Amino acid sequence: MDIKDHIRSIPDFPRPGILFYDISTLLAHADAWSVAMGRLAKGISRYQPDVLAGVESRGFLVAAPLALKLGLGFIMVRKRGKLPGPTVPYEYALEYGTDVIEVQADAVQTGQRVVVLDDLLATGGTMGASIDLLNSLGANVVGAGCIIELSFLNGRKRLDVPFTSLVTYDA
Repeated sequence: MDIKDHIRSIPDFPRPGILFYDISTLLAHADAWSVAMGRLAKGISRYQPDVLAGVESRGFLVAAPLALKLGLGFIMVRKRGKLPGPTVPYEYALEYGTDVIEVQADAVQTGQRVVVLDDLLATGGTMGASIDLLNSLGANVVGAGCIIELSFLNGRKRLDVPFTSLVTYDA
């Protein structure tokens, strides 16, 4: 099965000139979604994680069912102010300005093997920041993965861990 057949391209979203790759159509197709999770599970398993971290918000749709499939825990990397209890923030640079992500202070244990997941890797800024944040808390981030990689944006180069994707778009 070609997973790309189940990913819709939407031109000029969220603004003119952007081609948005929408996984909603993949999620809506039970067989394709199952195949995608199976393939991602196989790719992620080789990193032998203890827990999976999903990056807000579509990364939750990838990491949570994958964690369940692999018998692992799931943690959330969220934008500031979205998590209850004590949190640890991490500020990182964007193309124009900065943003902040955070995790709950007790989300990971020292040495815990973590794989960070999102739906799509573009420039790698948020994924890289998530890896840095979790490592700063004592986790051992051993890999990262996504359904879609936009290889022309070179996001993989910003990651200092092995990376897995199911489909790649070159433009």
